[in-house]
Amino acid sequence: MASRSRRPASPALTGTALVEALLGGWRALSRLEVDGFALQRSRGVTRRANSAVPIDPPTDPDSLDAALTRVEGLLGAAGESPTFRLFSADGLDHEPVRAALEQRGYAAGPPVHVLLRPLADLRAAPDPRAAITVGAPPEDWLEASWRLAPRPEEGARETLRDLMAGTPGIYLALTDTASNSRESVAVGRAALVPHRRRTIAVLDQIAVDPGRRREGLGRAVVRSLLSLAAVQGADLALLEVGTGNTAARALYRGEKFAPVGEYRYLTRP
Repeated sequence: MASRSRRPASPALTGTALVEALLGGWRALSRLEVDGFALQRSRGVTRRANSAVPIDPPTDPDSLDAALTRVEGLLGAAGESPTFRLFSADGLDHEPVRAALEQRGYAAGPPVHVLLRPLADLRAAPDPRAAITVGAPPEDWLEASWRLAPRPEEGARETLRDLMAGTPGIYLALTDTASNSRESVAVGRAALVPHRRRTIAVLDQIAVDPGRRREGLGRAVVRSLLSLAAVQGADLALLEVGTGNTAARALYRGEKFAPVGEYRYLTRP
């Protein structure tokens, strides 16, 4: 009997390609290229979509200093305090930018870990409780996501919808089949980011009803999103998780995600 053909191993994702995949998964409403920095603005909702990210920053110290001054000036003119997002990963050297920012009085926050999982040979089926939409975020999913994970910023609900609509994605909600209300008890999203001739799934917006934690719902969401992303042609999955989120980090480690880098936000008190 002929053996089943196997997907080729996924090529590595490093350097600027890794950064751009993450930015594509949470696409800012406005992006301005400023002297090698991607200056992102999205009505102040989420730091991921409201920060300056080095893409190809100047290597000459004087040119770098001038670029930082320009970024600060543009944000200051808009009445905003600058936030920089600096990465540490193979193929990236944001250390000179970090040093220059610290000289200006910026301080770094805690690390956010970037995790990667190849999707080759993934054959798991999505959870049978899952309601699935591919494309733009549906209103019922947005309603469930907001109920499970609201944000404090003014106009955040509408802005989150606009942010997610910037990249096609998989929207998944698990319903409580034992309840007459059929409310969603867990949700998640996998943005489908094109990169050259491949598709990368960036998982985010994973939330579980606080009263239903430790029931395996988060794991079911993650596994279902990975399975669906593979069907959509993705060969890699990425996600971000904070250092303090020990439960989520353990879950992702159990699902074969491995660290490929981290980033920190730098702000000035």
